[in-house]
Amino acid sequence: MELVLLITMLMATGAVAGLCSGLFGVGGGFIVVPALLFVLDMAGYRGEGIIFIAIGTSLATIILASSRSAFTHWELGSLDIQFVRTWLPWLTVGTLIGVSLTALVSSRDLQFIFAVGVGAYSLFFLFPRAFSRFEFEGLPVGMTRAVLGTSVGGVSALLGIGGGTPIVITMTLCGRPIVEAVGTAAGVGVIIGLLGAAGFLIIGLTKVVVGAPPGSIGFINIPALIAISAVSVVTAPYGARLAHNVKTESLKRGFGVYLLVVAVIILQ
Repeated sequence: MELVLLITMLMATGAVAGLCSGLFGVGGGFIVVPALLFVLDMAGYRGEGIIFIAIGTSLATIILASSRSAFTHWELGSLDIQFVRTWLPWLTVGTLIGVSLTALVSSRDLQFIFAVGVGAYSLFFLFPRAFSRFEFEGLPVGMTRAVLGTSVGGVSALLGIGGGTPIVITMTLCGRPIVEAVGTAAGVGVIIGLLGAAGFLIIGLTKVVVGAPPGSIGFINIPALIAISAVSVVTAPYGARLAHNVKTESLKRGFGVYLLVVAVIILQ
């Protein structure tokens, strides 16, 4: 594959990931991981550990995309800082557990986990009204918050995502406005991205990845990280502002179909 085409595809991935980060509160991992698997496969990199590099790189890209998105939402008054602070300890514990589990699973197992996770998350985007029937009086506290926060961190680290979807689901079911949920989810993505990327970097340094693309350090590919992040930080604010100005129901369903297709393809 020609270098120019490779870079163009990665930058296009960053553009879409950034928009989705701002618009839906997701970190962009649902875009970045499948795109990286496709691009690296087209470039001839099909080694056993490519899925690990795709997820590790995705988590690293989430740091910048979610940071930019979170800052824009904060400027617009749609980021609940108190929520992020109170969930921080449990998100940290969960993310560290999720990263640790990657050292115990095979690449095939990780692909299966990713596909199942993506398929499950697609249901929220495809059937948002079904979830809206379950409403709670207030945000989770105590043990409920601990379990949810740990679960969100763990699953997100395994999938290479920012945890935006479960956070949006939780906050909207508890009566928070969708825009505030999206903005707060972006803040959560920064935490998961930082901890998850650091974990994949460290664990990757202890393993030999056969067929890894050039520029890989641990489970993070630096050239892909730069190409994707350089564009995602530009498009994330546009997505955040769109979230305040457009109805996202149709966009959600379209994104849900995309996630379902990704899950089926990766399972094959």
